[in-house]
Amino acid sequence: MAAVIKKVGVIGAGQMGNGIAHVAALAGFDVVLNDVSADRLKSGMATINGNLARQVSKKVVTEDDKAKAIARIKLAEKLDDLADCDLVIETAVEKEEVKRKIFHELCAVLKPEAIVASDTSSISITRLAAATDRPERFIGVHFMNPVPLMELVELIRGIATDDSTFETAKEFVGKLGKQVAVSEDFPAFIVNRILLPMINEAIYTLYEGVGNVEAIDAAMKLGAHHPMGPLELADFIGLDTCLSIMQVLHEGLADSKYRPCPLLVKYVEAGWLGRKTQRGFYDYRGAKPVPTR
Repeated sequence: MAAVIKKVGVIGAGQMGNGIAHVAALAGFDVVLNDVSADRLKSGMATINGNLARQVSKKVVTEDDKAKAIARIKLAEKLDDLADCDLVIETAVEKEEVKRKIFHELCAVLKPEAIVASDTSSISITRLAAATDRPERFIGVHFMNPVPLMELVELIRGIATDDSTFETAKEFVGKLGKQVAVSEDFPAFIVNRILLPMINEAIYTLYEGVGNVEAIDAAMKLGAHHPMGPLELADFIGLDTCLSIMQVLHEGLADSKYRPCPLLVKYVEAGWLGRKTQRGFYDYRGAKPVPTR
């Protein structure tokens, strides 16, 4: 029996968190957006405002829809403010110990019947669920970036996730106007298991001098009709995120084909993480992006 979700908590006001808050509020859910940093909450809210304004200008939503969505989002710096949520989605950094700590603190204040979900892009749902007091009410709900635009959500059950949790999550995703792809709980699930090795291979192609940045991206855009080249996409995702997903694949499946490219490691060590730091495979500091090698 699927539970009724009315109030949704989102932990983390970054790229994924503000996107999830945006689509949930637009779909009519009351949303509590939580982050430890007041600045991140402010900038997350500004992003939501801007993205909604863009949807209004494209006539995807009305000015009234926008105002109502904004009014449904409450900002919270403490996890205590999520106590009465029916569903809480965690979107913290892709580090298992950080997520475990959040779940430990969250479960202490959350009502017992609430569902806890993680937007992790690669970490074992079964393992994360085991760090909570409700493994049967824990599920992976992996949104794609940017959330307001991308139609897919991967749903991942842990070994303990019960049917009603799965049905409730599936119904929630449907109400957001998204399509569900169900994945087994294996490292990186479906999308990233296919996408990240492709990006990693593109970086190897650059590393080995087979082609330069522009040639590699043009090859995949024009030769395979990808909307964005793999190196451009890596910069968009964040090279640190790309690296952590490759490490999860490499450690979890112990296959050398998932070995992160040394050049990816070097860029991350340099702090060149892509768009968010203004430099990655492209330099974003000028009027238009220029390849960095």
